[in-house]
Amino acid sequence: MRILGIESSCDETAAAIVEDGRTIISNVVATQIPFHATYNGVVPEIASRKHTEWILPVVKQALDEAKLSLEDIDGIAATNRPGLMGSLLVGLTFGKTLAWSLDKPFIAVNHMLGHLYAAHLDRDIEYPYLGLLVSGGHSIICKVSGYADIEVLGTTVDDAVGEAFDKVAKFYGFGYPGGVAIDKLAKSGDPRSARFPLPNLYKGGHEYDVSYSGLKTAAINQIDQFWNPEFERTPENISAAFQETAVRILLSRLLKASRDTGLTRIVAGGGVAANSRLRALLAEEKDLECIFPPLRLCTDNGAMIAGLGYRYLADGVTSPFDTGASARVEGFRKFGRPRGA
Repeated sequence: MRILGIESSCDETAAAIVEDGRTIISNVVATQIPFHATYNGVVPEIASRKHTEWILPVVKQALDEAKLSLEDIDGIAATNRPGLMGSLLVGLTFGKTLAWSLDKPFIAVNHMLGHLYAAHLDRDIEYPYLGLLVSGGHSIICKVSGYADIEVLGTTVDDAVGEAFDKVAKFYGFGYPGGVAIDKLAKSGDPRSARFPLPNLYKGGHEYDVSYSGLKTAAINQIDQFWNPEFERTPENISAAFQETAVRILLSRLLKASRDTGLTRIVAGGGVAANSRLRALLAEEKDLECIFPPLRLCTDNGAMIAGLGYRYLADGVTSPFDTGASARVEGFRKFGRPRGA
């Protein structure tokens, strides 16, 4: 079964064709980074306009690279949540209209579950496992019992981890996207140059939750208080110290969730899953099996949407054509099946 997947939740216009949920036949991603770099962040109006311009040529390119026609496609999947509303509506409307006009089955896909599925495109992974979904908009630790059976154990109480990277990088002028810029600079820095505080979320049912507003504030407005005077205050050292703390905040909650649930298989997804320090520290955990998607599948892409769409359609699950978009995820603590399915 060949599925066309469409992803337009933020600032990448992406389309891919995946066969039987695993084989990527084509995977086209048109990035808008140059258009947002001036602002050091995504401008929603610019993003939705670029999606409108690019969605048709990107889908055509995906078909051309696969050497297939629309008649060769067995189903269409498109992201409908969460994300920027204007951006989501472009890809969702295009996908629904295409499916309706071709009389093909349609499935609306949760963007975060797509990121979680990305690693499945590269290898077979057995359930259950702990999922680590980390990006500019999300920090989620979840128990995954099936492709449509996800229970959120912990999330951020304020900023997402990727958001913190972007804001620190913007303040210091390190470059955009912030996560990529800081990761690159940190390779030449020393994480001991600053000792930033860790959040205390042990009360009030937040045992697996994370927080990044305090770290962001410390790195931007209170750096004198935490800086080690033995080190020169360079972009490399600031990046290394910030990144080390940001990653260890994640790991502290993830490792606790592993101990408490007994799950030793970890599957990561999302843009921050490409972070080299996160990968290195998890690789040191010899008692855990840590699985990351290939770097090309960490950022937003259509292949993860098509792959997950196949799983739903193979089980006979489709979405009605009146399915709408949502900037947020409803039923946040436990989700999986699309609304209306």
